[in-house]
Order: sequence, then C-alpha cells, then structure tokens
Amino acid sequence: MTNTILSSLSPRYTDSSVQPLTSQSDISANLQAASSDETELRDTFGQFVGETFFGQMLSAMRKTVGKPAYFYGGQAEEMFRGQLDQLLAEKMSEASSDSFSDSMFDLFQLKRM
Repeated sequence: MTNTILSSLSPRYTDSSVQPLTSQSDISANLQAASSDETELRDTFGQFVGETFFGQMLSAMRKTVGKPAYFYGGQAEEMFRGQLDQLLAEKMSEASSDSFSDSMFDLFQLKRM
C-alpha cells in the first residue's frame, strides 16, 4: 500500500520530451511570495527582539529607583506599571529595534540554511 501511495505521488512522464511546466510568471510569483514571507518574518523577529530587549531594560530600570516620596499611586500604580512598561517597550521597538535586530536576523537566517 505504501508503494502505491508513493508511486501515485511521483510524476510520470511517458514521453521524454515532456518537461514540467514552469513559466516565468510561476517563478516570479514564487519569488515574490518568498520575499513577502521573509519580510514578514523579519518584521516579527524585529518586534520580538525589540520588545524583549526594551521590556527587560525597563524592568531593570524600575528596580533601581525607589518609590517616590510624593505622587505615589500606591497599589494601583504598581498594577498598571507593567502595562505601561509593555506599551513603552512596543513603541520603543517600533521606533528603533531595526538598528540592532537586522544583524541578528541575518545571523538567524544563516543558521537556518
């Protein structure tokens, strides 16, 4: 049964002059799809690296400063500080993560090949 499935998957050519159909438009469509996938992967990689880096940086920064003597929001401020830091990390990542994530992505791509 396995041989039947495998034989049905392999192409059968009765005439040796018959070549698989590969037109220029098929090739360009495949290249465009691969380029689009790489761009999407690069953007996602940059977003992940940037948010991770800036999130850790903000977390470490928050640990070094104490509670302010005035204008301290108490427990509510502590609850929403995490959400604020996450939003700040996202915005900082959008603004400047490309400057250091591009070289990391290139190394990531080399390792995948």
